[in-house]
Amino acid sequence: MGEQLNGLSVNELNNLENQLEISLRGVRMKKEQMLTHEIQELSQKRNLIHLENVELSRKVQRIHQENVELYKKAYTTNGFAHRELVVADDESHTQIRLQLSQPDHSDYETPPRGSE
Repeated sequence: MGEQLNGLSVNELNNLENQLEISLRGVRMKKEQMLTHEIQELSQKRNLIHLENVELSRKVQRIHQENVELYKKAYTTNGFAHRELVVADDESHTQIRLQLSQPDHSDYETPPRGSE
């Protein structure tokens, strides 16, 4: 705290100042090493999270595409004609509005009677 420096010579004060500077330099180097290490760890975590986010985005896109294909298949088969199939994309979800119509009877063949 400097309270007992009254009796020191200029040479002793210079030595004390040099010791303080060396100690302070060591503390700063250690602090810099710790911060650099922490920055590296956080950077690695950020990269892993980014890769995980990219993979999850791919999965969401793949599932979305599969859903669109399933809806198309579901409403173009089984003799049901679809009147309206609206797929509105936005970044958060897909909104689908479906409406069914009755099957067209001409699509079904009836076996001739009495041929059994």
